[in-house]
Parts: sequence; structure tokens; C-alpha cells
Amino acid sequence: MLPADSRQLENVIRELLKLTKKETMAQRSLDRRAEETEEQNNSRLSVMPQRDQKRRAEETEEQRNRGLSDMAQHGQDRKSRRNRRTKKHPIVRHGTT
Repeated sequence: MLPADSRQLENVIRELLKLTKKETMAQRSLDRRAEETEEQNNSRLSVMPQRDQKRRAEETEEQRNRGLSDMAQHGQDRKSRRNRRTKKHPIVRHGTT
């Protein structure tokens, strides 16, 4: 189906250009990585843990505790959902005595 008016056509063209631009940027990033020497790649990768270490050092105890609490709550939520599913649809084993 063709767009009803020129405004719709312009919007479609604009969206296509945005997608093309994103694809071009992604391809450039891939090309840069491909041209990177092994040494440059190793250097880039070694910076990542350093950044993480610095971020953790700056993180307050309260922030760490909040993160741990969030993880624990997520685990409890998953366990609760799993238990509810099991109660609705119990596992039935046939042929056992």
C-alpha cells in the first residue's frame, strides 16, 4: 500500500535515511575494529576492567548493598513465579509406585 500523501512519503523516506545512517555507523565501527592491530585491541580490552575497577572503588557501600538486595529480590521473584507455575501445573510422574 502506498502512502496517502506526500507527508507520509516524506516520513517514510526520513525513517529509511535514519536506518541507513545507523547501518553505516555500525559498519564503520566494524571496519575500525577489523583494522585495529592486535596490540590496539588488547589495549582497548585491558581498559575495560580498569574502568570497572574504578567504578567499583567509587561505589559506596550503600550502592553495593542496594545492588545485592536487588539481585536477591530478583531471585526470590523468579522462585515465586516458578512455584506458582508448578502449583498450577504440577509435575505428574506416571508409572512410579
